Amino acid sequence: MRGAVSIATTPPATIAGANPDPGVRRRLDAVDLLRGIVMIMMALDHVRDHFSNAAVDPTDLAHTTPALFLTRWITHFCAPTFVLLAGASAYLAGRRGRTRRELSRFLLTRGIWLVVLEATVVRVGWSFDPHFGWPALQVIWAIGASMIVLSGLVFLPTPAIAAFGITLIAGHNLVDGIAPERFGAAAWVWSMLHVPRFPVVYPLVQWVGVMAAGYGLGPLLLREAPERGRILVRLGLGLTVAFLIVRLANGYGDPAPWSTQARAGFTVLSFLDTTKYPPSLLFLLMTLGPAIAALPALERLSGPAARVILVFGRVPLFYYVLHLYLIHALAVLAAYLAGRDIAAFMTACFAFPKDWGFGLPVVYMTWILVVALLYASVPVVRWREAAASRPVAELPVRAAVCGALLVLVACTPRLSRRPIVVDTHSDCTQRITYGGIDLCRSRC
Repeated sequence: MRGAVSIATTPPATIAGANPDPGVRRRLDAVDLLRGIVMIMMALDHVRDHFSNAAVDPTDLAHTTPALFLTRWITHFCAPTFVLLAGASAYLAGRRGRTRRELSRFLLTRGIWLVVLEATVVRVGWSFDPHFGWPALQVIWAIGASMIVLSGLVFLPTPAIAAFGITLIAGHNLVDGIAPERFGAAAWVWSMLHVPRFPVVYPLVQWVGVMAAGYGLGPLLLREAPERGRILVRLGLGLTVAFLIVRLANGYGDPAPWSTQARAGFTVLSFLDTTKYPPSLLFLLMTLGPAIAALPALERLSGPAARVILVFGRVPLFYYVLHLYLIHALAVLAAYLAGRDIAAFMTACFAFPKDWGFGLPVVYMTWILVVALLYASVPVVRWREAAASRPVAELPVRAAVCGALLVLVACTPRLSRRPIVVDTHSDCTQRITYGGIDLCRSRC
């Protein structure tokens, strides 16, 4: 009888030390600040997508300018940092009294929700066309799918999860030479896992690794301040030094080696030009090292600027969706004011007219306007932040949004019936066309 009572009163398995910690909020501010910073930088990248007149790839050293290259390069920090912090936040969520089973269920449902959101609300934000072919599976998809994987991993010890993530990050370049065609009819599986092929822009292996590594970073964020600061700075600087050493070796870690250019400045750009699609080991070392090293400094950041950034960092999903619609709407408005046919802008930005766009000064001014307008929505953001603390009450709202969106997609007259066509050629290049327009060519 005593044994039966003991079994009945044993609490479910929890994350090690998972009692509500009153110090977690203060430590989370640095995480939210870093997330807010990369969200603001992300808006710059998407404003450039919609407003730039550059007809070249910003990282194409044969045609780019240093200003254009660096405008693109600085935004490389966004996705890796965002996914890493999502993993760390998952661990911290387990510290707030959740059992492992509850945390797993939260990550699973949240991940499914994000994947659905990418294929519906985010897709329409990019294209302004509910019938714009296949949705591009980008960062929200990657975070959602990685959360689904993490929902199964959380039953393992935290060091094992961290080791799994580090192994994926460090080792995935070993299989760069395996093309999807080797798998025949199952080529799409390899594309989803490792090689980006439309509609998969963000393959999963690397991003699952980053999220698992972020989960492993979680316990470090709960150390006492002096120790935590020392560890994070040393870890971040260590990753940055590792990037410099491995990149200088010009061997493993990135499929695109750097090379000496005619001008010294462009040699530096070549050194920094690591591969994002999919993210190479060097790309992740280059971006995650400085991000981790910055966390202790952000703990000391205060004042009006910090409060503005915190607003964005605490509601990242709301910000992400809202900024897509805002930037695209501003592009349509600018086209209207310029006397253009706005029907040509009710599509994804890569299909905008080729003679559209402005120089970088206008891009940066528009970016500042976008950030200001997003902050002007503070009352809405504050409501959304409060709703985020009531996830159960929010479920009917989510269900209503999904239902309304499905009705919209089903009933809205088609704005365009032009399909996206992706042709893969024998020389391992892809040609992407939209409505017969040749959009771009890329290597497999």
